[in-house]
Amino acid sequence: MAALIIIAVVLALLFFVIGIYNRLVRLRTNVSEAWSGIDVQLKKRYDLIPNLIETVKGYATHERETLESVTKARTAAINAKGLEDQVAAENQLNRAITSLFAVAEQYPEIKSNTNFLQMQQDLSSIENDIERSRRYYNGSVRDQNVLIDSFPSNLVANAFGFVKSPFFELDAASERAVPKVSFK
Repeated sequence: MAALIIIAVVLALLFFVIGIYNRLVRLRTNVSEAWSGIDVQLKKRYDLIPNLIETVKGYATHERETLESVTKARTAAINAKGLEDQVAAENQLNRAITSLFAVAEQYPEIKSNTNFLQMQQDLSSIENDIERSRRYYNGSVRDQNVLIDSFPSNLVANAFGFVKSPFFELDAASERAVPKVSFK
């Protein structure tokens, strides 16, 4: 009888560990999928930026420093490796885009250009999509990290090498505000 109880306890413990392991794998996959969603939105933004630069360049030829900073920030963001580098590069790109729009604000001809206005609307839409993707990613990271930190699942997570994922956060309070891209 004691052997059956021991076997039942061991089986229950085994199924418990398997259940936690599978949940950790599912959450890790959700984090990867969420990051992929951010990546898709960032690619859209990267593709739009050269067109914005060319439009502004056509009207504001003496603003070369701003245009170059946007180009460099875009290149750095595209080439970023790892989440920390990506976050830093995206923060720099956000600052550069804000500067680009500040330059464009000084030129009424740009503000009346229909292509520029369309790209501005497209960028605003992409920024909204990026925000939603970041929220989904951070929610997935939260769920995974809570399970990794919680007892007794932390024992299983540590045993199988699960590590916490970093959140995708902006580094300055001014960058937490949605950039204003309206010229109306």
